[in-house]
Amino acid sequence: MARVVIIGGGPAGLMAAEAAASAGAHVEVYDAMPSVGRKFLLAGKGGLNLTHSEPIEAFLSRYGQQRAFIEPAIRSFPPSALRDWAREMGVNTFVGTSGRIFPTDLKAAPLLRAWLRRLRQAGVQFHVRHRWRGWDEEGRVQFTTPQELVRAHADAVVLALGGGSWPHLGSDAAWTHILTEHKVLIAPLKPANCGFDVRWSEHFRTKFAGQPVKTVEVTAKTVDGIVICQRGEFVVTETGVEGGVIYTVSSHVRDAIATEGTAALWLDLAPDRSLQQLTKDLSRPRGKRTMATHLTRCAGVAGVKAGLLREVVSKDVLADSARLASAIKSISLTLTAPRPLAEAISTAGGVSCEALDNRLMLRARSGVFCAGEMLDWEAPTGGYLLTGCLATGHLAGTAAAAWAHAHPAQPT
Repeated sequence: MARVVIIGGGPAGLMAAEAAASAGAHVEVYDAMPSVGRKFLLAGKGGLNLTHSEPIEAFLSRYGQQRAFIEPAIRSFPPSALRDWAREMGVNTFVGTSGRIFPTDLKAAPLLRAWLRRLRQAGVQFHVRHRWRGWDEEGRVQFTTPQELVRAHADAVVLALGGGSWPHLGSDAAWTHILTEHKVLIAPLKPANCGFDVRWSEHFRTKFAGQPVKTVEVTAKTVDGIVICQRGEFVVTETGVEGGVIYTVSSHVRDAIATEGTAALWLDLAPDRSLQQLTKDLSRPRGKRTMATHLTRCAGVAGVKAGLLREVVSKDVLADSARLASAIKSISLTLTAPRPLAEAISTAGGVSCEALDNRLMLRARSGVFCAGEMLDWEAPTGGYLLTGCLATGHLAGTAAAAWAHAHPAQPT
């Protein structure tokens, strides 16, 4: 029987294992951690966002410059197929108000348990605490365990080793050194869906760090000068900003910082009010009310929003209704750096599309396929990340099984 080795037990690796086993291969999964699916479980802690319900063209547009690279994989395993796949394991899904798709119980653990049970029933074998160390002189994949060096023959290999974010869960990007030695082109790894540093005053940091800023509209510019607007929420941190709406523009902000040294982010603190209405409301006589009370009653700006306003604008602006209204509609934050890769939700960069053929096989090493976050693509949160990982895993696993059947007993 054709033998396929999967290295990496995250969503991409597990889907590659399922696809390869379904194609008639004997499959073994190796992972460096004590158990598989660790990042999958943590990502689903607040509600597992499987995919998104928007039309496929809009869905594919979320992958930006790398759309052409990842599109074949997603079209072969689209969001509708993902929902069917979950349903086959007894996990029903629903579409939330934002269009995001979740399991009905919102949990990752039941889905992972059902998935692993199905994989084992299909004959997939698992080896944990096996850290990949490349290939030996005979082309066998080799691993270190707490006890020994282990070598394994495979007719085809799927690498699904993750990116560099959340390394404590296993994605430590150590694979970059191995593949670089084998002449595989790798784009530098960068944080994606990440937070950013802001030089807060000590007063603001002390008073507001950890607080959510709800219902704002964020505006950013790409390095090409294109204006991007998104509505949502974010969180003030000790070092800057992070969360939902920040992640949606993070790739543009990160690239602008890399080009210019800093990046501007404009916040509309009252997105449901026009500038004209806001100016009129703020022009009402203040009387003996404090500025804080006036902002709350006339602009709906209170708490951390009022803190942001005072952090950025001068007292002269606060005293002028028209200028104050303009400031509320567009206060500017200067972002100085993305947070480190280890803190990011996901990773940009990785194995370059030029290093792979249309089956996701390495051009530099026949019979070795790559999938998931270790590939050079990125997408916002909202189900796009997980769909991309599962779809590339499905494509790589199917292709690996086909290769293994056609090229038995070939060193990899």
